[in-house]
Amino acid sequence: MSISLALEQNELTVSVNHARIELSMSNFHIKRRLQGLLAIAFFLLGLTIFSFPQQMVDKTVATVSDGGRTELITYSDLKWQLALQPKVSIDPPSSEDLNRALRLLIDQRLFALEAERLPRDPATKAEINAKINEIVSYFPTPVEFERRLKSVGFGSVSDPNFERIIAQRIAIDKYLDFRFRSFIVVTAEDEAVYYRNVYAPDFRRRNPGVILPSLESKRAEIVSQLTEERVAQQIETFLDEAKRRAEIVVLSPV
Repeated sequence: MSISLALEQNELTVSVNHARIELSMSNFHIKRRLQGLLAIAFFLLGLTIFSFPQQMVDKTVATVSDGGRTELITYSDLKWQLALQPKVSIDPPSSEDLNRALRLLIDQRLFALEAERLPRDPATKAEINAKINEIVSYFPTPVEFERRLKSVGFGSVSDPNFERIIAQRIAIDKYLDFRFRSFIVVTAEDEAVYYRNVYAPDFRRRNPGVILPSLESKRAEIVSQLTEERVAQQIETFLDEAKRRAEIVVLSPV
């Protein structure tokens, strides 16, 4: 599952207020809460890593430093972030949307700084194209997506600067998989408890009179759901700790 993170629990949590990406378990009540936490979180969180040439007056809005490296967040970064969110106004952007984008980019920069510490293979052209196609799918049409890209300085979806940023997003996705998802263990007891206490009551409430699917038939979905929930919890803890260690300075309120 892509992380798209996608981050609005605890303001991180990452808002897909950006909102898209419905998780496959549409009948799970808790899933919709995680969509705000993960889909938003992983999709938005990873997209904007570096600034790029813009034909507009730019300014540094904030800096994020881990003591060794410092990442800048510019006004054009915020505009680009908003351009990747369907139905969000970018001309002009609202203060609320700009501040939401700023919070997401601060979280994203923290992940970028951490991901730099681990060696990794560069993203392949096929991976970049697949990720771009995924992002485009969240918009009404490819034309609309490209129009928004052009409004913030990119030439097209094939713009080298855009592809470079997508490659960096893929690097963060891989880091998140390694750092969080690969170490999650869901036991048979976990599955049974979730099925009994969450899935079954929610299914009966939504589908009165319909035969309840068996645990076995829903096992893979339950494992996926529990995994994503635990990943989300670990990400939230990681970001809380990273923010305590890092130096985050907002230079120009938006």
